[in-house]
Amino acid sequence: MPEQLSQETERARGALPFGPAEVTGPSMVPTLHHGDVLLVHWGARVRAGDVVVLRHPFQQDLLVVKRVAERRGAGWWVLGDNAFAGGDSTDYGVVPQDLVLGRVRFRYRPPRPGQRSPLAVVRWALSAVRPVLADRSASRRLRAR
Repeated sequence: MPEQLSQETERARGALPFGPAEVTGPSMVPTLHHGDVLLVHWGARVRAGDVVVLRHPFQQDLLVVKRVAERRGAGWWVLGDNAFAGGDSTDYGVVPQDLVLGRVRFRYRPPRPGQRSPLAVVRWALSAVRPVLADRSASRRLRAR
């Protein structure tokens, strides 16, 4: 199942170079989790290893988030960080460059309900906002599949 993004993402994308996107689905676990909010740099230059937001090649009203594994011809081979979730280039092939909309810069993980102990709040505060860094080992994972 592809990692989907909320419909507000599409509306926010038009005006500003940066915007939020909310993650739904498990395909990018452990990097991203259901409910995470992403800061996306729309139209940013993409390199192998980057986490990107793209239009699904067969269902273009659906926005998904994946990791770029490598360049192939005029497009990108993209993979989810969770190999068991599917919904990446192993299912639909190379994604054309014009379907890649932006690069994910940061993720915000909202606090879980019931997370009230001081230790839990401190642990959450230390890990809630993190940059989403490029993973240069993505091409090695691609060869292993």
